[in-house]
Amino acid sequence: MNTPPNSIDELMQRANDMAGVSLGDIAKDHGVNVPENLRRDKGWVGQLIEMELGATAGSKPQQDFLHLGIELKTIPIDKQGKPIETTYVTVAPLTNIQGLTWEDSVVYHKLQQVLWIPIQGERSIPVAERKIGSPVLWQPNQQQYSQLKQDWEEIMELIAIGKVEQITARHGEVLQLRPKAANSQVLTESIAENGLIKLSNPRGFYLKINFTHQILTNAFG
Repeated sequence: MNTPPNSIDELMQRANDMAGVSLGDIAKDHGVNVPENLRRDKGWVGQLIEMELGATAGSKPQQDFLHLGIELKTIPIDKQGKPIETTYVTVAPLTNIQGLTWEDSVVYHKLQQVLWIPIQGERSIPVAERKIGSPVLWQPNQQQYSQLKQDWEEIMELIAIGKVEQITARHGEVLQLRPKAANSQVLTESIAENGLIKLSNPRGFYLKINFTHQILTNAFG
């Protein structure tokens, strides 16, 4: 694992140096085995890029480069440069949310400033041969910020009144709530409609594809 970068410039230099390099080459540098496919190793690419860039957060609910105020997100894209899947942000709180505001939320903090690393994601390309794209350092503009806040508030309101089971991936313009667990047997506490506690599957906040596609399109024109 590389040491954490001392500045945003140093981080961007490292990210730019990766552009055009294959995942296999980066893995070799770190003595890491490349999986056959990513079905069982969903987080493998992200962990590899974290090692190369010197990210420090691991799975803690804070930014990956806390000292720089930057979150790291790898994003698999197709030939046209469109994201292939939604982007996981963080686990959604399902209890003890009274008085929680958008500005206090983990989603807000994680999306203050994001370093996007696009990576070839088509399954026809062997994992080791997939190339890394040019990095994008992004901060939400006023419109994106408003969209995120509005979606977050609407989703959290439904959670607060015990309607977590009724929230589908269609809720939200740019942000969605989806089950986030290895399987449906995993349960956690959530608020019931009568205000008491019930058991539900854990949920996570994800950015929708149209939103991340817009970020990449704006960056690459």
